[in-house]
Amino acid sequence: MRIVLLVAGFACVGLGVAGLVLPVLPTTPFMLVAAACFARSSPRFHRWLLHHRTFGPIVGEWERHRAIPWKTKLWAIALMSGTLAVSITFFVKPPWLKAALAAFGVVLAVWLYRVPSRDRPRR
Repeated sequence: MRIVLLVAGFACVGLGVAGLVLPVLPTTPFMLVAAACFARSSPRFHRWLLHHRTFGPIVGEWERHRAIPWKTKLWAIALMSGTLAVSITFFVKPPWLKAALAAFGVVLAVWLYRVPSRDRPRR
């Protein structure tokens, strides 16, 4: 089981890194899954991810407080919305699939918005 979790963790890290340059792939969820896999399979790689300059703060915030930083959340929603809008407009033909993608995007954006952010600015 340890080997399976290690492979899954590295696969998620790879997908998360690809998500830095590909707007279709969300980086944060993949890094959170990678952290969960490493926490159960390799303390060394879990520590590495927690201390990573780019991914560490997001993973640490999730593990300690079950929260996502406010700016990260807004960027994720914006990029996801833009990517889905382009996909729905230019690449998807069947109307039912366009509606399904739009509904999926709305549900995911609402869920992500509702995840706590400790650094959210006050109104």
